[in-house]
Amino acid sequence: MGSSREISVSLVADKVKELFVEANRTLGADVRAVIEAARDAENSELGRWAFDQIVENIDVAARDSLPLCQDTGLAVVFIEIGQDVHLVGGGLVEAVNDGVRRAYKEGYFRKSVCDPLSRVNTGDNTPAVIHVDIVPGGRLRLLVMPKGGGSENMSTMAMLTPSDGVEGIKRYVVETVRRAGPNPCPPIIVGVGIGGSMEAAAIVAKKTLARSPGRPNEKDPRLAALERELLDDINALGIGAEGYGGTTTALAVHVDMIPCHIASLPVAVNIQCHVARHREIII
Repeated sequence: MGSSREISVSLVADKVKELFVEANRTLGADVRAVIEAARDAENSELGRWAFDQIVENIDVAARDSLPLCQDTGLAVVFIEIGQDVHLVGGGLVEAVNDGVRRAYKEGYFRKSVCDPLSRVNTGDNTPAVIHVDIVPGGRLRLLVMPKGGGSENMSTMAMLTPSDGVEGIKRYVVETVRRAGPNPCPPIIVGVGIGGSMEAAAIVAKKTLARSPGRPNEKDPRLAALERELLDDINALGIGAEGYGGTTTALAVHVDMIPCHIASLPVAVNIQCHVARHREIII
């Protein structure tokens, strides 16, 4: 048995704040690399122009410590807590929301969270959407993801039937992207969750967006092949960067899968804009 390890929730709050500030200002090197590669490979003149604007925006944000996008996102946080961790000093959810609150105040980020019916803003970008998993060991892993509304609005979920099979999944994913068009600010990253239940498929899809763009599914060669096929089919749509047309509509497609009920085939598509913001740390 592992020995218990204490972690202060104030440290968690501090790290959440730092991660959200950094994620909103500086695009990850892995995402930037695939954007630049796509720009160099783009055949459309308008598409290359759009890519140039995207790269310039990334540079200005990093240089001047400005948000990469005016939509600084809904705060999504994935937490893995080792079963040997003992959190001290308060509640975990309260600590995460405190970190989000401070990040959006001190970073001068737009607060985008409101009551769904009255549309009254909460004023501090809380509450965050928090997912917690208990895992072996004595570490705590934080993954933060500011998720913009434009791409989230284009995300969908469907309960397909088992007879739809792989071809049905492909049709559904491609049609979701086709209908989205330029709205999610392409070039996009497409996260696909297969299996589980209605809510589980959506969480699986969102988690895939934190994978380095284009890194194939290493657990299942069937899914790696499906990712390649979907990427080709999506880029054949010709939507292009920011909807100006071209050879790159998606930078990557990430697919993951969990077992499901014998009568079901849940599929979720979570679309991410080219500002694929995420940061993580292990405490």
